[in-house]
Amino acid sequence: MKHGSRTCQGLISFVTGILLTLSAWVVWDNWGRFIHPVESGITSTTADTTDTLARGKYLANIGGCVACHTAKGGDTLAGGRRIDTPFGAVFSSNLTSSKTNGLGDWRETDFASALSWGRSRNGRLLLPVFPYNHTSVFTPDDVHALFSWLQTVPAVEQAQPAHQLTWPLGTQPVIAVWRSLFFKPTPFKTNPNESAEWNRGAYLVQSAGHCAACHGQRNALGSFPAVDDVSGGFLSPQLWLAPSLTDAAQTTLSTSTLNDTAQLLRVGQTQHAHASGPMAEFVQYSGQYLTQADALAIATYLKSNIKPSARTGSQPNAPLAASSPAAQTLYKTHCATCHGDKGEGKAHTYPALAGNPAVVLAQPDNLIQMALYGGYGPSTAAQPRPYGMPPYLFTLNNQQIADVLNHVRGQWGNQAPAVSPMQVDRARAARY
Repeated sequence: MKHGSRTCQGLISFVTGILLTLSAWVVWDNWGRFIHPVESGITSTTADTTDTLARGKYLANIGGCVACHTAKGGDTLAGGRRIDTPFGAVFSSNLTSSKTNGLGDWRETDFASALSWGRSRNGRLLLPVFPYNHTSVFTPDDVHALFSWLQTVPAVEQAQPAHQLTWPLGTQPVIAVWRSLFFKPTPFKTNPNESAEWNRGAYLVQSAGHCAACHGQRNALGSFPAVDDVSGGFLSPQLWLAPSLTDAAQTTLSTSTLNDTAQLLRVGQTQHAHASGPMAEFVQYSGQYLTQADALAIATYLKSNIKPSARTGSQPNAPLAASSPAAQTLYKTHCATCHGDKGEGKAHTYPALAGNPAVVLAQPDNLIQMALYGGYGPSTAAQPRPYGMPPYLFTLNNQQIADVLNHVRGQWGNQAPAVSPMQVDRARAARY
């Protein structure tokens, strides 16, 4: 009996020791550099010239800072924008020069710590909705330029609303454990075997563009994908699929010219492709501010990573979409006027459905979203009044939407799995 008791006590002591060791590791991993400061990495000696401030403003625009940190109808960069996640709602912070609510009394080293380590000036760990894995890629000169410009933004006295996360999510211990599992700063490393344009594109994709935030793979805990992971991801709760940018079957990058890809990033449409959903939002609030040179650099980098598809648009054993007389009538009535009798579309106006990778994705989520809720492409300086897609939420029932989508997924050479009325119903129920 005593022997059993000693064994149990030994096991408890062992487990306790392991937990204490892990706890100490998590604490050191997240706050050790705060307790024992290290070099911030800021080596910039760039003066705050007009060029520096212009560069900072440019980074804030193409990096989505202005978009995420400005509430709809609110003051620029005053924060308060609601961002829905699978774990609850968070609200963006105030980035104006307010000393009470913003960055007015921050030092550049504080700002660099937030971008490089995801840690606020008081040591508080930032929620990973802020993509600090991507901002850790920024060079010291770009950190300096961005901070310098933000200090010129007029102060707005607006406090950050409280986040609406399910407890204990959002607490410092939980964030600390999560970071220790999934976060590691990733300073940019130039590839000497590639051109300057390629390296510029890689830098923008991995830092300001943070393409992997949408097009990267996440697990059930919302892990950060690698900053160069653009193999595709599902945006929840938005219910949009960000297709792979490396799989030739899922992206038009493989068949588009560099100029076409650059135009899609800056304008939101080309002769054959149109941005929609979250991609349209990116173009409107970030992409349109890219210079032509930077857009071409991004296109160069992304196109270099495309691999031949190991699969077709269909899933194994999945029945292919088939058309019916009712579906043909629905298409002629609601779709053909814009997209053409044979899905050929209209150049620079309405996208083609025939041979469109977005139409034949194995997962039809994006098509269902567009059919139900419609939408416009991005409004940009080059295309201020984009053409749009009307919603059919209250016009067609689940069966009818499934029928017409199956028609376009199985005609004109398209081959993709069938869409079921249940899939349409799930998308309808998720929004309302």
